[in-house]
Amino acid sequence: MSTIKNRVQLIGNVGQEPSITILEDGKKLARISLATNEHYINKKGEKHTNTSWHNLIAWGKKADIIEEYVSTGRELAIEGKLSSRSYEDKNGVKRYVTEITISEILLLGA
Repeated sequence: MSTIKNRVQLIGNVGQEPSITILEDGKKLARISLATNEHYINKKGEKHTNTSWHNLIAWGKKADIIEEYVSTGRELAIEGKLSSRSYEDKNGVKRYVTEITISEILLLGA
């Protein structure tokens, strides 16, 4: 168990068009949202779906792949790590963000 650290694996669908940013130093950053669904049947026999949304970021070549091949609705499998950061918004309020930094990406479906 000592080799299992900060690792996340998800399969889901992209919620909106990727946001691509090229930073001052020339590095490329891609941001996407990914929806994952959990299906269950309650005690009354009714089917339900819980959808969770995840904020993902990718750098470099992975950002290139996202820019070229990923669009809204695309099914993806990703592996990455959780990363948290904080920033001040335009009103001076401190905000906290948890994102998944993609280390591996697999394009699924068509």
